[in-house]
Amino acid sequence: MNARFIALYETPADPAAFDRHYRDVHIPLARQLPGLRRYTLGRDVVAVRGGEPYYLVAELEWDTMEELRAAFASPKGRATAADAAHLQALTPVRSMIYKVDESVL
Repeated sequence: MNARFIALYETPADPAAFDRHYRDVHIPLARQLPGLRRYTLGRDVVAVRGGEPYYLVAELEWDTMEELRAAFASPKGRATAADAAHLQALTPVRSMIYKVDESVL
């Protein structure tokens, strides 16, 4: 069972500035998180049942919830979280963590 962190970013007032910071600062920080197995981005996110679409969806994956929590508690995790606060100033973001249960299918 894997553990994931997901961040859902609304459309920023200045998409070019957001993209530049996300690409040049945030991604390099997050890629250094201990134990990170996968980092994916989704764009052109369309709401299926109403609501506003998201500008960007980021999904990060670890082997276990313990590894995810340890990664964010590490110095690299704290630096990434501090930068996420900067991103929050550029656009609203919702984030959550969850366990993946692939036994359903």
